Parts: sequence; C-alpha cells; structure tokens
Amino acid sequence: MNRDARVNLLIGTGHFLSHFYVLCLPPMIVVWRHEFDVSYALLGLAPALMSGVTAILQTPVGFLVDRYGARRFLVGGTLIMTLAMAAMGLATAYWQILTLAVISGIGNSVIHPADYAILSGSVNKDRMGHAFALHTFNGNLGFAAAPPVMAALILAMGWRFSLLLVGGLGIPLVLAILLQSRILNDQTRPAHAHQAGPAISGRALLMTRPMLMFFAFFMLSSMAGAGVQSWLITVLNQVYGVALAAASSALTGYMVGATAGTLVGGYVADRIKRHLTFASTLTIASAVLILVVATIPLPDTLLIALLFLSGLALGASRTPRDIMVKDAAPPGQIGKVFGFVSAGLPLGGAITPVPFGYIIDHGHPELVLVAVAALLLLSLLCAGTARASAMPVVAVAAAE
Repeated sequence: MNRDARVNLLIGTGHFLSHFYVLCLPPMIVVWRHEFDVSYALLGLAPALMSGVTAILQTPVGFLVDRYGARRFLVGGTLIMTLAMAAMGLATAYWQILTLAVISGIGNSVIHPADYAILSGSVNKDRMGHAFALHTFNGNLGFAAAPPVMAALILAMGWRFSLLLVGGLGIPLVLAILLQSRILNDQTRPAHAHQAGPAISGRALLMTRPMLMFFAFFMLSSMAGAGVQSWLITVLNQVYGVALAAASSALTGYMVGATAGTLVGGYVADRIKRHLTFASTLTIASAVLILVVATIPLPDTLLIALLFLSGLALGASRTPRDIMVKDAAPPGQIGKVFGFVSAGLPLGGAITPVPFGYIIDHGHPELVLVAVAALLLLSLLCAGTARASAMPVVAVAAAE
C-alpha cells in the first residue's frame, strides 16, 4: 500500500468513526426512555449537546492545530471521543449520558481541523481532490452505517455492551495513528509561524469577507441538505400522494447519489483548475432537478432517478468546494480555516427543520423543495463572492 493510501486509510477511518458516533445516539433514545424514565425533550438533548459542542469548539481547536501541530490533537481527540462513547455503556443516570455527550463532542471537534491539516501536508498535491473526496465519503458512510448497526447490536447484546463495543473501536485506531505517525505530516508552515503575529492575523482572517462567505456557503448548503433529509418523504406523500415506501426510496436514492458523487467530484477535482465553475454547474443542476420534482407529478421510478441524479450532482460539487477553501487558506492556517467554515455544516443542519416544518403546518408543503433549491442557488452567490475575493486576503495574510 503506497503512502497516500495509508494516510487516507488512517484519516478516513477516524472520520468514519466521528460521524458514526454522532448517529449512535438516536437509536438509543427508545431504550434510554425506559432505562432512565426521562422525557423525549431531554433525550434529544444528548445528540444536540454532542453536535453543538463540536460546532462551537471546531474553530478554537483549529487555532491550536495550526499553532502546535495536528497529530497530537488528532490522537487526543479520537481517544477522548471513543472513551466517552464507551463510558456511556456504564452510565447509571441520564445526567452521566449528557456529560459524556459533551466530552465526546469535545473530542469530535478535533476531527475536521486536524484531518484537513494533515491531508494538506501529507498527500501528493496532484491527488488532493481524491483525498478530500475519500474523507467526505468515509464520513457519509459513518452516518449511513450507524443507525442499522446500532439497532442490530442493541437487539443482539443490549445497549450497554453495544456502546462498549463501538466505543472500543477507536482504541486500535489511536494505536495505528501512533505507530504510523511518521507518515502523517503537518501542513506547511511559514517561517515566522512561531511568532505572535500570525495568531492575531489568523483571528482577523476568519472575519474577512471570503471566509465569512465560505462559512455562509457551507451553512446554506447544509440547510438545503437538512431540508431534503428531514422533509422529502413528507412532502412527496402530502403533495403528490407518493406512497411512503416509494418516497423513502426516493430519499435513499438521493443520499446514495450524494455519497457516490463525492468520489466523482474527487476524481474530477484533481484534473481541472476551474473548481468554482464545476461546483456551480453541478449545484445548479441539482437545484433544477429538485425544482422539477417540486413542480411536476412524476412516476415513482422517474422520481427516484431524478433525485438520485440531484444527489449525485450535489455530492460531486463538494470536493471542489473543499479544494477552494484549502486554496484560500494561507500557509499554516488550514486548521482554523476548516474549523471555522465547516462549523457552518452542523449549524445549517440545526436551522432548517423547524421553519420547514412550520411551512408544512401552514398548508404549503409544496414550498419546501422550492426553498431547498433557492438555498442551493443562494449558496453559489456566497461561493462566487468568496472565491473572487480570497486571493488578495491570502496574499496579505501570508505576508504578515
């Protein structure tokens, strides 16, 4: 196995576990309801705390990654995350679950800034798109695998042993990272990285127009994705009378397309330079397909096919997006940049479901997919603005 493949395997496995652990908690709600006799509102607090802490801490962790190096934080964060998940299997009260969810979120906050810093410094530049695509692909697989795997484990061995087992999976990964640490190079740093100036310029960098626009790009894209994931089945059923089985298959088709699309995007991103044009074209195509689904009654087979293509186009646009962010980050500041902009993903996912549900409650479910398409198109304005103004900022920040 060549060096790039080993790096991708180590980093990708950690990203898989990070996403897997996030969706380990929802299947636990049913058993925790009976085990701890708490309300559903309190049960929903555990995954909310885990995701919220991760989103809040990603940016400050990114500063630490840039200043002290990514490997130690990747090892420490992965160990904290995995031990916290395992410890949930020993909890005797629900407040312990909530505390451990916060601790797991602290460990999880390390993953994005550390991963991108290491990939940027360890992988051949000609294969960077491929590496970023595999990173996203493995994270999506973690999301997809967690609910069915946890449901099967709970039925087979109970919830406590299930959490002890999946939590323990991170320990061999930590050992592998330690043993293979020589191949995990940090990002390239400018010669003056040890001085105080770059830390100040780093904070200022995140408040510049391109970084704020990249943050908005990530957030709006996530808002659109959350709208599809949360409400597509309801909208298809209520607006067009699509059977629940077919509507569920349509959502599955969209998610499969989005996951497969990341690999397509990685392949193309290594072979082209016009990443914004490629990402914009695909995002527009995805939005148009969603508008078609929103406005025209379609046979079930065609409906599933169009949503698969919409997901495929959107997934393929994600790796060029990440490459644009990497190119906009000054040397030695990739951790804080990715920590900041990727915090828009959980934030966007938290914003959309409630207002879209409000739209449905007030008798306009047909507007949900229209709003999703509008969010995708609006995200392109942010991406174009960010790309156009990024290079001068990079030059200034690197020169400070």
